[in-house]
Amino acid sequence: MVGMTAVNQRQGLRLMAIHAHPDDESSKGAATMARYANEGVDVLVVTCTGGEEGSILNPAMDTPGVAARIAEVRREEMDNARRILGVRQEWLGFVDSGLPEGDPPPPVPPGRFATTPLAEAARPLVRLIRQFRPQVITTYDESGGYPHPDHIMTHQISVEAFEAAGDAARYLEVGVDEGLEPWQPLKLYYHLTFHKERILALHEAMLAHGLESPYAERLAEWVDRAEDAGRLTTRVPCGDWFETRDRALIAHATQVDPTGWWFRVPLEVQREAWPTEDYQLARSLLEVGMLPENDLFNGV
Repeated sequence: MVGMTAVNQRQGLRLMAIHAHPDDESSKGAATMARYANEGVDVLVVTCTGGEEGSILNPAMDTPGVAARIAEVRREEMDNARRILGVRQEWLGFVDSGLPEGDPPPPVPPGRFATTPLAEAARPLVRLIRQFRPQVITTYDESGGYPHPDHIMTHQISVEAFEAAGDAARYLEVGVDEGLEPWQPLKLYYHLTFHKERILALHEAMLAHGLESPYAERLAEWVDRAEDAGRLTTRVPCGDWFETRDRALIAHATQVDPTGWWFRVPLEVQREAWPTEDYQLARSLLEVGMLPENDLFNGV
């Protein structure tokens, strides 16, 4: 826990985390958010879709009664996770696109988040940025973190809104008529949750402790890409909040099996081997100095 002085220093800072579905906020950057919220930062999670197309991935929750009201259940789960993390949350209101399967995959149906025109999809996010006025935004990179169409669309609207929210000439319909002034966020970050350096460190730590690593197969199949070199710019120390992160993830009970893959590396091993959550600084209007940095609000 931080002292009152640290809390006071963080007051007035605002972090917006933009995610595709309920549960994404708890698997990407959750410990960071919990730490900052505890330090007095105002943290807002923006969830683009309701996760209506999500499968029930926890066998204990796979019952007809839950499946029939999956959208309502996922909203309840999101509210539970939000409370655990100590953050606020808003829905953009788009419909989950689902994950098309096949070779080639079928097109996303019309009327879904991923098939919404960019300006229409970004409009409610521009509104939220002008209302909330974050200095820092986190989102996914151009690949979406993995190729789900909603994750890729989340990246696209995040970049669009970051660049447009401060421009008085853009998105006029969410400006003067609503009493909202333009607001330019200062920094935009991409999550780097599953990069090789972290996975390798956790893998080696598990072996050093005489434990079976869940990453052996992934590392054996890993393909290094030249464009990934140097993407890690920011490591936020938040090991003390890994347990909070896990409780928030387990709160998404339809999506997360508490005995499953996510929890195979003991917390003490994680804290020893890699006690940070990691990001790529993608846009900055500030001089941030030497990289890597250890604070999303560095320079603010």
